[in-house]
Amino acid sequence: MIASIGKYAVSAWEFVFNHEVSPLRKIPDVAIRHYVLQALGLMWAVSFSIAIGSYTFLAASVIGHSVLIGALAITVATLTAAAKRPKLFMHGSGRGNDGEHS
Repeated sequence: MIASIGKYAVSAWEFVFNHEVSPLRKIPDVAIRHYVLQALGLMWAVSFSIAIGSYTFLAASVIGHSVLIGALAITVATLTAAAKRPKLFMHGSGRGNDGEHS
């Protein structure tokens, strides 16, 4: 089983990085083949760098978004309660329960 996994890894490597095996072999100019492979390599290096950087800051982003969503939920609950049950906010205010000002 380990040998078959090793053969698969080698064939996958050859398919991508060997210019005589990969689909890039159909490009007649070897210099252009090399340029295309280098451009793809740069693209993948940048992609992985951005992904790893995103994963690094994922926890901070999740916490920040959770705080914003929590604040939004509290605001919606407060405004809904004020619209439906305004006397709820009068308890302990030192004013009468009728909600009228003197």
